[in-house]
Formats: sequence, structure tokens, C-alpha cells
Amino acid sequence: MHYLLFYDVVENYTEARIPFRTLHLEHARAAVARGELLLGGALAEPADGAVLLFQTENPQLLEDFAKSDPYVINKVVTGWRIRKWMTVVGENAAVQP
Repeated sequence: MHYLLFYDVVENYTEARIPFRTLHLEHARAAVARGELLLGGALAEPADGAVLLFQTENPQLLEDFAKSDPYVINKVVTGWRIRKWMTVVGENAAVQP
């Protein structure tokens, strides 16, 4: 299954994240290395959020990821939500019709 983790961020996100960016990227890269996180990044123009794509059967994994993310801990992320994504098109789609 695919899940999306949406981050809401502070108004001055691109500046506020600077002190925590290295730790955040280490956190994300560890999830990639475990095969959980497929893609992640900030929304652009405007930089008013971020989205991370996970592949897992356990949505609790996303909650644990968010709660331990340096951006969340240091309040660069003001809120987050998880959505199950029913992918049906593409080589890696979870459901092949």
C-alpha cells in the first residue's frame, strides 16, 4: 500500500528549516534505506508544505516517522496528516486493475 504524509509548515518554512535540515534529511534517508519512504520533498511556489510518499502495510510507521522528525519536534511543521493512496496506474501501483 502507498500512503502520503502531508506536512503543514510555518510561514517562513525555507528559512526556519535551515538549522534542522541535516537532521531531517538523515531521518528521511534512514526511512529510504529501510525501504519505507519512496519520495519526499517540499511543495514549491509557494513553499507552503511538504509531501512524503511511503510504501508499507503499516500506517503507524508514518505516524512514528512524523513524531520523530526533527522538523516536527522543532515546530517547523505545524501539523501533519496521513492519507492512504490507492495507486492503480504505473509499474509500482499497489492495485493492478
